[in-house]
Amino acid sequence: MSATAPAIAAPAASSLPPMLERLRAQPKLPIVIGAAVLVTAVAAFTLMNRGPDYKVLYTNVSDRDGGAIIASLQQMNVPYKFAEGGGAILIAGDKVPEVRLKLAAQGLPKAGGVGFELMDNQKFGTSQFAEQVNYQRALEGELARSIESVGTVESARVHLALPKPSLFVREQKKPSASVVLTLQRGRSIDEGQVSAIVHMISSSVPELDPKSVTVVDQRGNLLSAANSSARGLDVSQLKYVQEIEQGYIRRIEAILQPIVGANNVRAQVAADIDFSVMEHTDEKYKPNQEPGKAAMRSQQSSESNQQGGTPPGGVPGALSNQPPGTPSAPITTAPRPGTPGAPAAAPGSANAASTTTSVATGPSNTRKDVTTNYELDRSIRHVQQGAGGIKRLSVAVVVNYKDATDGAGKSSPRALTPVEIEQIRNLAREAMGFSQDRGDSLNVVNSAFADDNKEPTAAAVPFWRDRDNLDLGKTLGQYLLLAFLALFAWFAVLRPLLRKHLAPPPAPAPAMVEPGADGEAAGDPPAESDEPAISAEEALRQREALRQKVDLDYAHQLAEQDPKLVATLIQHWMNTHDQ
Repeated sequence: MSATAPAIAAPAASSLPPMLERLRAQPKLPIVIGAAVLVTAVAAFTLMNRGPDYKVLYTNVSDRDGGAIIASLQQMNVPYKFAEGGGAILIAGDKVPEVRLKLAAQGLPKAGGVGFELMDNQKFGTSQFAEQVNYQRALEGELARSIESVGTVESARVHLALPKPSLFVREQKKPSASVVLTLQRGRSIDEGQVSAIVHMISSSVPELDPKSVTVVDQRGNLLSAANSSARGLDVSQLKYVQEIEQGYIRRIEAILQPIVGANNVRAQVAADIDFSVMEHTDEKYKPNQEPGKAAMRSQQSSESNQQGGTPPGGVPGALSNQPPGTPSAPITTAPRPGTPGAPAAAPGSANAASTTTSVATGPSNTRKDVTTNYELDRSIRHVQQGAGGIKRLSVAVVVNYKDATDGAGKSSPRALTPVEIEQIRNLAREAMGFSQDRGDSLNVVNSAFADDNKEPTAAAVPFWRDRDNLDLGKTLGQYLLLAFLALFAWFAVLRPLLRKHLAPPPAPAPAMVEPGADGEAAGDPPAESDEPAISAEEALRQREALRQKVDLDYAHQLAEQDPKLVATLIQHWMNTHDQ
């Protein structure tokens, strides 16, 4: 049996555009173009999602200030947007400090309050009432600005009630003030800051008592109630109490930790502090000291002596006023003392003479007065006791069990002995300065501590509620979306196009075999050829020859359609070859 070789039909003239033919000539070019398009799409998608990071420039500005700020931003070509229903102006985060400085140079935002600049434009002939009103407005504005400098305060309004001065003391009235604070969103103000605002206002207005200042927040809560005298303690006093208690706790634990271990002792102290200020003055008089030892202040002495003459006496009248008569006395001569027959001298006599004259003398009167003044024994004591004295201390100490090793080498906790507990109690008493007169109390307890190394088991959070897992899921979702879009673009768009325009033309169908001489019917399967099957190299060679034939046919067709282009191309080749 003889087999006829399949006849190859001539390919039809190619009808593809020149651009697609060039793409077919360079198979790698479409891949490069597709990769570039894909990278550009991914970059554009990422940039669109990121955008600028907007931050708050100003919040809660008035309509007038907001319009002026927007006009300035438009002049500076700064993009902006609104948030919170128009209550906040947002710009790019990296431009916030620069824009704020530029707007501050323009005096923006002006806010609602005015300060002492209101007094700069005083007109001539202004009445005293207008001057007083302007001064009060300026003072309120300056106080509001000072309060707004506090970190937690967003805005503030101050109202002052300044009564007119009076010449009569009974008719004088004290000033008062009220403050309305608008706190920042999510922030709170503590009692110390409220107390500082109250004292600042009271110090800025003459004769304003801090108790006459009322502070209210934007929700209507009275903040200055904490500063009333009903509570008795302010923030500084509470802080002082905490410092005292923490100091005693540190002292007790520091003295016991070397004995029982760093984590085996806990102490708590409750201090009763006396914040009252006392002033006491004593004046005491002691009994007189022993005679001769007392200090003499002054001494007065008076002495009088009167001798001779009978003092006047008798019945008053002319007879009693007459002078006395001439006295007469006998004259006798006595022997000298020491001679025989002479009498002896009387003992104690001041004068002794050989001749004794006896003269009758009148009565004598002697008087002596002495007055001595001594210093009084007096003591004066002035005691002024400041606030902050400790009235009573209550201390509680808990000590952990002590680790003990048995004969087998196994460690187990055991309770402390009474001697050890007493030793710990004595050390704690000395560390706290225990005073029985003051009424201090100390309680030491020995108990087993809980295991600190055992971590508490937290409630298991489902993985779909965990914030970290949610963030990771969002990130993975974005990347998966980008990958899905890239795969969709490749498999649904680029790859079909490349396959359609770059695929080789289909091989021609083999010709129908005519019936042979041996009477085989047409359409019967061809008889097996004795020649071996065509190898892969031969098939590739035939495919290449077919492709060259197709290109040659395309060149013939192009020459027929546009001879001028072919002539120009040949001329260019010739010029290139000559060079």
